[in-house]
Amino acid sequence: MVFAPLAHEAPCLLRCAWSFKGPGCAVAWRQRALRWAWSLLMVLTLVLGAVPVARAEGIHLSDLRTERTDEGLLLSFSARFELTKPVEEALLKGLPVYFQAEVNVMRSRWYWRDARAARGVRSWRLVWQPLTRQYRVTTEGLHQNFDSLPEALAFMRGVSGWRIAEPRDIDEDGKYYLEFSYKLDTSQLPRPMQIGLGAPQGWGLSVEHKLNLAPDFSGRLQP
Repeated sequence: MVFAPLAHEAPCLLRCAWSFKGPGCAVAWRQRALRWAWSLLMVLTLVLGAVPVARAEGIHLSDLRTERTDEGLLLSFSARFELTKPVEEALLKGLPVYFQAEVNVMRSRWYWRDARAARGVRSWRLVWQPLTRQYRVTTEGLHQNFDSLPEALAFMRGVSGWRIAEPRDIDEDGKYYLEFSYKLDTSQLPRPMQIGLGAPQGWGLSVEHKLNLAPDFSGRLQP
C-alpha cells in the first residue's frame, strides 16, 4: 500500500515539471513532492526497522600518553572492555585467553617512507583455575591471581610507565608518531579455533590509534 502513491505520483510530477506553466502548477508540484517524500520515508522506516541492529563489541581507549625520561620513551594507556559471551564461555572451559598491546615508534620522513625507530609488545595471558576457583593473569613472566573476573580484567586493561624506546632510538631533530594497538590475540588460540574467527562471533575485540608526538616526545589522547 505504501508503494501505490509512489507509482501514482511519479508520472504526475514528471508531467507537471515538463509542462510548468505557472503558480498553480508550482503549488501542485510542491504538494505532490511532499506526499512522495513522505511515502518514501515510510518505506525506508519499514525497511530499516526490519534490519536487526548489531551490538558493538570492541575496546574503548580511554587514555594514551607518552613522556620522555632519562630511561627513554615511556607509554601509559588505559582501555575499557568486557569479554563477550563466547570468549567468557571458552575461558570457563579451560581455554587461555590472550591480549596483546603493540606500539611502533615511527619517524616521519618527507623524502621516503616513514621509518620505524622502535617497537614494543606486551601480552597478557588470562586463565581460569577451577581447583582454586581463581583467575590467573600472566604478563612479563609474572603471575597474579584474582578472585573474580572483573578484578582480573581491570589488571589487564592498561599499563603505566612502559618503556617503548631507548634514548638512542629517538633523535632530537626528528618528528615522531606512534602506531598503537590493543587486541584480543586470537593467533595464540588452538589452530582449529582460529578458522572462521571474527567480530561477528565475538572474538574481534581490538582498538587502534595513531598518536602524534610533540617535539619533546610528549603525546596524549584527545577526548
